[in-house]
Amino acid sequence: MKILGIETSCDETAVAVVEDGHYIHSNVVFSQADIHATFGGIVPEVASRQHIITIVPSVQQALEKANINFSDLDGIGVTNGPGLAGSLITGINTAKGLALANNLPLIGINHLEGHIYASWLDGHNPESKPGFPLMCLIASGGHTDLIVMKNHGNFTLVGKTRDDAAGEAFDKAARILGLGFPGGPAIQKMSEKSNGEEPSFPRPKIKNSLDFSFSGLKTAMLRRAQEKKLYPHDSNTKPDQKQIPNLSAAFQEAVVDSLVTRTIEAAKVYKTKGILLGGGVAANTLLRKEFSKRSPVDVIVPKPNLCTDNGAMIGAASWFHLRDTLTYELDLDVLPKLRLG
Repeated sequence: MKILGIETSCDETAVAVVEDGHYIHSNVVFSQADIHATFGGIVPEVASRQHIITIVPSVQQALEKANINFSDLDGIGVTNGPGLAGSLITGINTAKGLALANNLPLIGINHLEGHIYASWLDGHNPESKPGFPLMCLIASGGHTDLIVMKNHGNFTLVGKTRDDAAGEAFDKAARILGLGFPGGPAIQKMSEKSNGEEPSFPRPKIKNSLDFSFSGLKTAMLRRAQEKKLYPHDSNTKPDQKQIPNLSAAFQEAVVDSLVTRTIEAAKVYKTKGILLGGGVAANTLLRKEFSKRSPVDVIVPKPNLCTDNGAMIGAASWFHLRDTLTYELDLDVLPKLRLG
């Protein structure tokens, strides 16, 4: 069963063809990162307009790279939330039109569920190894959630961020240091130049809870940058730029340590057989290394290009929905605040 997966929840126009929930035939992503970097963050109106420009070429390229036609497809899956309303509308309306024109089943997919099913791609099959239940950490610019997956379609939210998401914290820290957007890759690259002399940042912890908090960590970064004359950015002063790599490394270590510690704690509390990572922050090299080193259970992390938003994860999730029940959700609506669990 071949599924066309469409993802337009934020600033990436992504379309893929996935077979049987595991095999990627094509995975096309039109990134808007360079466009939004000019503004230091994502501008919803700009994102939605760009999706309109790129959605049709994305579908065409996905089919061409998979060497198939619409007649070869068995269904279409599309993200219907959570996300930016204007961005979601483009993907959903495109999916509806294609499904109706080609008499194909249509299924709406929760964006967070899509990130979980990225772990079913690229040769992995977590339901057989390590098996259910699984602890899922979804960490991105808009979400930092801990979700217990007991089986397909059975999700329970057990932890979330109380304020900033991890990716959002990286973006704000990078902005403070003048490193540009997106912040996660910029912080990671700068951290590689660190000599390790910066004192560690505090590790936020909420008593008797598996929730995360990153606003205090962001404030701590702001205060240190101000003390070191690195912020606000003033062309009349010449701060010691050698301090930026050390600050970047210390901040990255604090975010990673918080994510790893809390996720492993949650896995122990709920006695899960393994840990799945998803979302753009899961592409962070230090995060992947720390989980591999510290986790007492198996950890499955998709390749970096499958951690960030992509159509393949939506195609994979769609297959597990459609394999038993073919649905024609032509009344599908946009749900910007959709939750999982």
